[in-house]
Amino acid sequence: MGSSEKLKTDVVHDELVSTIKEKMDTVFPHCICKVDEKFVRENKKAYHPEVISIGPFHHGRPELQKMEVHKWRYLHALLNRKPDMEATLAKCVTEIRGSELKARNCYLERETIKLNSDEFVTMMLVDGCFIIELFLKRSFKTLRKRGDPIFTKHETIGNLRFDMVLLENQYPLFVLHRLFRIVPIPDICSRSLNSIAFNFFKNIIPGNKKTIQVRFDQEGNHLLDLIHNCFLPTFSDIHPSKETQQNKQSQQQPQDQASAREKLKTSWKLHESGITLRKTDDKGVLDFDFKNGVLYIPEVKIHRYTETLLRNLIAGEQCNRDDFEHVTSYVCLLAKLICSNKDEKILTQKNILSSSLKKEDGDVDEEVHKLFKKLADEVVLKNFYFEELCKQVVGYKESWFSLPSCFKK
Repeated sequence: MGSSEKLKTDVVHDELVSTIKEKMDTVFPHCICKVDEKFVRENKKAYHPEVISIGPFHHGRPELQKMEVHKWRYLHALLNRKPDMEATLAKCVTEIRGSELKARNCYLERETIKLNSDEFVTMMLVDGCFIIELFLKRSFKTLRKRGDPIFTKHETIGNLRFDMVLLENQYPLFVLHRLFRIVPIPDICSRSLNSIAFNFFKNIIPGNKKTIQVRFDQEGNHLLDLIHNCFLPTFSDIHPSKETQQNKQSQQQPQDQASAREKLKTSWKLHESGITLRKTDDKGVLDFDFKNGVLYIPEVKIHRYTETLLRNLIAGEQCNRDDFEHVTSYVCLLAKLICSNKDEKILTQKNILSSSLKKEDGDVDEEVHKLFKKLADEVVLKNFYFEELCKQVVGYKESWFSLPSCFKK
């Protein structure tokens, strides 16, 4: 083959590769969307950032501009750790520019992004490097400069954490990983990106730390998606009990099965009727179980991040329309089990429930049930993960005790 023919073949090959890559980037699934306006109207603070914008949806908002100078400061700190800063910067820009189409396609309403190519690439560079440097400084105190306002004021980190779990404030994780491989990571850090990210969020994620760290380290589309991994159950579905399998032929029709959640009584009433409530240890957040009259419940910790975190996890499930709405199901189950101060009291006594929410007078707010009722009332649940669990609890009571009043309003 002559040199001219080889050159022609290479050109055709390069064009084909570019065409295929563009097609793959175009079909990359949308994973970051805007929250339904009806939910935003109810609680704007839970969905819109108040300190920092990450990504395009809230980019340029005047009230968030104060943090922009810190983003650029962190960008410089990250890239300036080695003398060839300009070369590293060029690599980052080239990488993001080559990923621009795929990154834009991560956002469901990409047509609303009014940024040209250079503006979009700059935003992704600054936001991505800020996130990496923030995680590094959080994990390694020696990297923090004296007087850094992000770390000298305790509430600043808390406010940043609030904003960084918002669905509309998410950043494509694949871009973050690519930047992490290019930028000069300090010698003190031998950990992965997911590891230092987990260190930033771990205190607001419920569940056993060892268990959730393993789940956080799995693949995800963005940081909130990694947190959502921590809520996934150990099993894809709750398996029917032996009694349920034996009576399979006499099972109720689907419309009757749906009433099992409605028949389930609150924690206090279950306790009063003889069912034992017991905390599970070393289990996932959704790993409820029912055996021999004992309802095993993973620990429920309520803190100031809980409502915002749950709202955005639910919004993410509504956006992606998963086969099972795990966090939505979790909230709806707790809304059934915790309906009054009596329910909170018995679960607290069993070391299942703890809350650090405070009233204005400083006392612990005991009305956790209002939080779950409010969240459950706002969603439409199509696939209830705990349906089988509810049937087991209700069926056990109906089979072994003559206390039908325990399951009637």
